[in-house]
Amino acid sequence: MFTGIVTDIGTVLSLKERKDLRRLRVASKYPARSLALGASVAHDGVCMTIVAKGARGKGSWFEVEAGAETLARTTAGQWRKGKKVNLERALKLGDELGGHMVSGHIDGLATLLSRENVSDMARLWFRAPAELARFIAPKGSVALDGISLTVNEVKGREFSVFIIPHTLKATNWTDIATGADVNLEVDQVTRYLARLAEAR
Repeated sequence: MFTGIVTDIGTVLSLKERKDLRRLRVASKYPARSLALGASVAHDGVCMTIVAKGARGKGSWFEVEAGAETLARTTAGQWRKGKKVNLERALKLGDELGGHMVSGHIDGLATLLSRENVSDMARLWFRAPAELARFIAPKGSVALDGISLTVNEVKGREFSVFIIPHTLKATNWTDIATGADVNLEVDQVTRYLARLAEAR
């Protein structure tokens, strides 16, 4: 589980194809000694497992593997060497829950329709897939590229979020441009409530 609070911006150092898997090496500021093999790290919201690690200067490098479904259903299939990715380590019992509960299991891709810069902030409008739009509501939560955000407005499949200066600086969204696809995870509580309603 994660909270949608990005704690580092990693850089993809290399990619290797292995049958139906793609192995990625990522550089981070996390101390190598603090990383464990088998630990989960969210990459732009996608939960991946550390399979190798090592020290890199004051930080570290680690490797994760993405399967065919992950490559097809998330933006991971588009990542290349040099790609900046939002990183978040798995939640520990006792940690502060600053965002909302995020699983790291991506529901689909949302597309950035417009960006309005307001001083050092930004208002972004996205379009969600039709099957996911019903889970997005004003004042509700969404995770986009692993960032916990509050929904401002909703118009059909389109919804807006407001990005404060800290979020722009702490994530890889500084230069996000119109037309970009982002990983979307809808709020888990909303999804379960909808499923219960369907069952009734």
